[in-house]
Amino acid sequence: MSDNLPPLTALRAFEAAARHMSFAGAAGELNVTPAALSFQIKSLEDHLGAPVFKRLNRAIELTEVGQLLVPGTRDGFETLTAAWRGARRFLDQTHITVTAGPAFTSKWLAPRMYDFAQAHPDIELRFSAALRMMDLGRDDVDVAVRFGYGPDDGVYSQWLLADYFTPLCTPDLAKTLTTPADLLHHPLLYSDDTAFLDPPCDWQAWLQAAGVDAAPPTGTHFNQADHALDAAMAEAGVVLGRMALAHKPLREGRLVAPFKTALSTDAHFRVLCPLGSDTRPHIAAFLDWIDDQAHQVRDTMADFTVVPAAQVVTG
Repeated sequence: MSDNLPPLTALRAFEAAARHMSFAGAAGELNVTPAALSFQIKSLEDHLGAPVFKRLNRAIELTEVGQLLVPGTRDGFETLTAAWRGARRFLDQTHITVTAGPAFTSKWLAPRMYDFAQAHPDIELRFSAALRMMDLGRDDVDVAVRFGYGPDDGVYSQWLLADYFTPLCTPDLAKTLTTPADLLHHPLLYSDDTAFLDPPCDWQAWLQAAGVDAAPPTGTHFNQADHALDAAMAEAGVVLGRMALAHKPLREGRLVAPFKTALSTDAHFRVLCPLGSDTRPHIAAFLDWIDDQAHQVRDTMADFTVVPAAQVVTG
């Protein structure tokens, strides 16, 4: 029995038909007629020497041998697709697709887009806001910005920013806050996107670090840090804000930090890209630019007393 493969078009027709469980659906996806797709399936079956589908009145079913063929065929086309996308991305020196969390995209990256465009008019940035971990070898992504502990095995990883947590509010609301204990009498805003941090960087930990031995009052919860910051800017309360994300509204005076105590965590922002991509001219230009931008944010913590969350004991 020969191990020679059938034509690629026949394998593609089989994979699509097995995924849709419909010759018509597969034909529509591949932009061919149902008759042409049926011919490709018949060609594969002749090559194999056995049917891969049972033809019923208004449906098809995989035969036993067809079921054996599905996993490898599907994985093979996924691998081919990933390789093709990777090759095309390698040749493209004019676009960079960056993925980052929604909060980092809206509060940190988007406000700085103009600066990058001015410095690199020949490179177009494309943002994909998502929290899920991307496969840099498979997904159409060149660079990822992620917050967490790591490690980042098998990819290029560049440390970007530490994150610090401190109360933030509007200037008018800050006038009513004389001591950290005053926070207990104001609406507190909770951002739940960092609930995974261990030890926690939450209101209970910050109050403890600031010398307030009391449980924080209940308040409004948000699952995204940018929404919590927006609520604070609308004077809905005081947020335990992330300084890396609040840099712009702090610089513009829309938010202020009424106290100079901040919690720190070992989790941090880092920039990831496939190994070797960091030396490609357009990717290297982006890495240099984002590091320079981050340097400006790092300087904002000079006046704060930073307390590692690991040193705070909460009850």
